Amino acid sequence: MATARQARGAYGERRAAQWYERQGFRVLARNWRAGRHGELDLVVGLDRLVVFCEVKARATDAFGVTESVTPQKQARIRRLAAAFLEEAQLGPVNVRFDVVGVTGARLDVVEAAF
Repeated sequence: MATARQARGAYGERRAAQWYERQGFRVLARNWRAGRHGELDLVVGLDRLVVFCEVKARATDAFGVTESVTPQKQARIRRLAAAFLEEAQLGPVNVRFDVVGVTGARLDVVEAAF
């Protein structure tokens, strides 16, 4: 049985994926794992652009969106992104790292957050 936190996270990832799809993106991966090295919440693509999206689903917006993605977390996401691109063999692409904050019905997308 999913905890409230897990359910909130899954809801946030669904909302983020829907937002990107409405912008014309295609979902390339959800919850992509590289063994025990970590997980990418959402990977979407549009033409030759691949966006790696960290989704932060919160009960309140007291802590901000981008502030919660620390430099250490950013470095881990970058390493995971490199592993994803190597595995997916998409050829030359442009890469962007976004952070999406979901608080209830509110969705805040920060493009090129880091």
